Amino acid sequence: MRTTAAVLDSQKSQFTVEEVEIDEPRAGEVLVRLIASGVCHTDAVAQQGDLPFPAPGVLGHEGVGRIEALGDGVTGHEIGDTVMLGWPWCGRCRNCLAGQPRYCMQLAPLLIGGGRTDGSTSLRKLDGSPLHSHFFGQSSFAHHAIVDPSSLVPISTTAPTEAVGVLACGIATGAGAVLNTLQLGPGDSLVVFGGGAVGLAAVMAARLTPTTTIVVVEPNPVRRELALKLGATEVIDPGAVDVVPTIHEICKGTADAALDCTGIPAVIRQTIDSVGMLGTAVLIGAAPAGAEFSADHLTTLWGKRIVGTLGGESQSPRFVPALLALHDQGRFPFTDLIQYFPLTEINEAMEASKHGDVVKPVLRLSESDLDTKGQS
Repeated sequence: MRTTAAVLDSQKSQFTVEEVEIDEPRAGEVLVRLIASGVCHTDAVAQQGDLPFPAPGVLGHEGVGRIEALGDGVTGHEIGDTVMLGWPWCGRCRNCLAGQPRYCMQLAPLLIGGGRTDGSTSLRKLDGSPLHSHFFGQSSFAHHAIVDPSSLVPISTTAPTEAVGVLACGIATGAGAVLNTLQLGPGDSLVVFGGGAVGLAAVMAARLTPTTTIVVVEPNPVRRELALKLGATEVIDPGAVDVVPTIHEICKGTADAALDCTGIPAVIRQTIDSVGMLGTAVLIGAAPAGAEFSADHLTTLWGKRIVGTLGGESQSPRFVPALLALHDQGRFPFTDLIQYFPLTEINEAMEASKHGDVVKPVLRLSESDLDTKGQS
């Protein structure tokens, strides 16, 4: 069948919105008609070639939509169900069986292999040439996606349905880093480096804990103001002060925990240096391929922990409904971060995110995408 997608013809190129062919669901697969898809920094990293998803293909991994068709053997879902498209996982490896699907031992091919596990792709150009699909198990910069039913999360919330897809990755990553990776206690201090969607989600999550000092390091003044609105107790402009000593002054010593949401090696070092004995530095941000960082050996040896985290270490079927319930209670206002774009303005959305004009772009997917601007 035909659908519309934002195609990346080559790495470092812009997207073109065009009609493509998508398979009908095979046995054990689900066809979802997408309503919206968040734009994540990981999409930009893949677009630039620093995450090795093959081109030509379709990116996007924060989709939400309604089930349009079920392949043979699919149970537990019904046509018409509203679902968020989560990360894929094999469900069989030791990490999946241990309740850590974010660290599935098949994660790399499932996320960036460019197709199904048998090597086939679900997408083609109209001339029949293949398009790589299944980015993070979905390729949601399109009107339709073929997905594994195990990654689908049923949705019930007062939030706009089109907003929910952002909980598939970026927002859940920041919140999960606080609520799952860290165990913050009464009076603890947390420093968040980077006031984008991931960092601000971490701030909102930290406000739900007994942490009493929440510091955000962010050069953009608008994002610093937003951080204060969402629960930060202090904000730092890294261009105006010496960051690490300033953090130590605010925390009356070293911080208990710090999150790097930037992926910038120099900022990662500040993240590590801001915490002390028995402190934890959590690495979240996606750095360019081959990037390295350094740490002081002696102070790290004194009980400091440096840990990486993927996707907030969450199990989507449990974590996403919890975040939605917190939103509905007025305790996790993630929708305040969102600005909407039509699919035909995907390149503008990517640029707005890159330059910090928009915290969290979300693409609305409608039947009129090609009609409104043509094949941009």
